[in-house]
Amino acid sequence: MTARQWFKLNWSSKFILLIEYDGTQYYGFQWQVGLPTIQSELEQAIGRLCGQSSRVMAASRTDTGVHAKGQVVSFWAKSTLDTMTLVKALNHYLPGDIAVKAAYRAGDDFNVRRDALGREYRYHILNSSARSPFSRKFALFMPKMLNIQTMNEACQIIQGEHDLASFASSLDDNRSTLRNVYEAGIEKEGDLIVFRIVANSFLPHQVRNTVGILIRLGLGKIGIADFRDIMEARTVGLAGPLSPACGLCLTRVNYPKPLGS
Repeated sequence: MTARQWFKLNWSSKFILLIEYDGTQYYGFQWQVGLPTIQSELEQAIGRLCGQSSRVMAASRTDTGVHAKGQVVSFWAKSTLDTMTLVKALNHYLPGDIAVKAAYRAGDDFNVRRDALGREYRYHILNSSARSPFSRKFALFMPKMLNIQTMNEACQIIQGEHDLASFASSLDDNRSTLRNVYEAGIEKEGDLIVFRIVANSFLPHQVRNTVGILIRLGLGKIGIADFRDIMEARTVGLAGPLSPACGLCLTRVNYPKPLGS
């Protein structure tokens, strides 16, 4: 019996969940022995609801302390519940800092990770002379004023397909470090600076290292030529420093068709 046949025999449906979470208290999305993770909380809630264990797959494995507003996950279950009831029931079992926003039934062949066209992340910086207790868990506090125009010039440089090894903290295998950045830019909303980046996929800590070097640029510690040299060096860990996880949020995962269609 193949793995696919086993799943069809034992698990009646594949479900897709759109979820959001405050990642402050978690050691990332992926399950880890003896540590609180988003995946372990989801799997516990599904187990309590369905009476059977089921492995959850995520479109993007967020790191320790990183948040999400548009994470997409899938799981198999023998559930006859309609999707609206499934949302309410899972939220009953989930802790307050994780919420299911929508649920869909999916075809057997749909893969939340492989079928994604791109992921969108945003990084929030409170660029103000005074800190705020309301943003401390969701934005990096930066009291020194940043040059947004120069930072946006650098964002133009990283758009397109490039070898972005310099923006990775580490590489565990021989996989390609080429990434296609569809969009990158910075906007200012009052005292809040928002860095937005959309790419096909990301290297380990790529976004947080990108923010780190952009901050150096915005403070005048390096110039545009230095930024370009660091990118073109293709040397792991050269960009940075690694910005804190609190400001980073996965906001959207893009697919060829709307979820549930």
